[in-house]
Amino acid sequence: MKSKKRIVLAYSGGLDTSIILKWLQENYKAEVICYTADIGQVIDKKKIISNAKRLGVETIIIKDLKNIFIKDYVFPMLRGHAVYEGIYLLGTSIARPLIAKDQIRIAKKYKAYAVSHGSTGKGNDQVRFELGYHYFGPKIKIIAPWRLWELKSRTDLINYAKKNKIPIPKDKKGAPPFSVDDNLFHTSTEGKVLEDPKNSAPELIFQRTVSPEKAPNKPTSLSINFKNGDPVGVNGKKLSPAELLEKLNQLAGKNGIGRVDLVENRFLGIKSRGVYETPGGTLLIHAHRAIESVTLDRETMHKKENVMSKYAELIYNGYWYSKERFKLQKIIDLKKNKVNGTVKLKLYKGNITILSRQTKSSAYSLKKVSFEENKTFNKSNVEKFINFHKKKLRS
Repeated sequence: MKSKKRIVLAYSGGLDTSIILKWLQENYKAEVICYTADIGQVIDKKKIISNAKRLGVETIIIKDLKNIFIKDYVFPMLRGHAVYEGIYLLGTSIARPLIAKDQIRIAKKYKAYAVSHGSTGKGNDQVRFELGYHYFGPKIKIIAPWRLWELKSRTDLINYAKKNKIPIPKDKKGAPPFSVDDNLFHTSTEGKVLEDPKNSAPELIFQRTVSPEKAPNKPTSLSINFKNGDPVGVNGKKLSPAELLEKLNQLAGKNGIGRVDLVENRFLGIKSRGVYETPGGTLLIHAHRAIESVTLDRETMHKKENVMSKYAELIYNGYWYSKERFKLQKIIDLKKNKVNGTVKLKLYKGNITILSRQTKSSAYSLKKVSFEENKTFNKSNVEKFINFHKKKLRS
């Protein structure tokens, strides 16, 4: 007897992916394996399992990837100070490559012929997922329902759900909901009133941060410890990557830090307005820049700065596994072993102040920068230096 074909679906347990699950069963006559990557998003494992079983799924996989996500994806990106279009810390973008990689691993393990995702036909995520699929499983078929099915609106989806007895949450029966993506690094919110950029973001959408106005009147001080370019502890206490980011999320969130409201240029050519919360990540990128300022030489820092924009664009567009991103990562990490020490921060009503930088590195010399007369810096060479460079003005 010929074995049944299998499809691995990236499954959240919510309405949209439950509809996709049923649609795949109806249209492909295949066994659907539900796969959920736990990367720190709000997750209800019981709901995921019960909703999948209700639709006849036998194999449901929930994989805890939080530490891998932070250590192998978020931290390398932070070492590159990646900021898309000057403001976005790439919280959604950096999660997709890992999910795609592990989804393909599951597909190979169960000998599935296809993988499927729930990304919409206008968004960036379909590109990010599918470039990851192609990199790790070029022979595995990709099924993107939002580009294939006849369901064109939220009403169509609700009617399909009713027809197939798929539970519909109360907040999904009326107006289209906000589109929310979250993981341990960030939360993004799009849609509804946010689609018109003239509208201010309502306070109700914020999940991780209090408004700066409601933040404590007393500042919070903390220190972040770095080793080989990565954060390893908070206030001297060593933490796992996931624990560290969770701790920083709490401290920054209660102080109103990490909110961004932007209109971005999507890879597909559409402008999109979104609101992002990246509390812990905002602290880390400030602290990392601060520790590098006293541990790295000028040439290394400037090389990193010169590639940052391109590096961020590659991540945003889904090219995490590209040769070009790998090449830029080598430039970024060239002297990461020198980036060691502690940065102390003060958090107050949405603001971050660098209080101190401590390191054993010799890159910063107290003797050379001192205004007191000393013999460690030969000032007589400065005139030669200027004369050399003034010739280049006309070259």
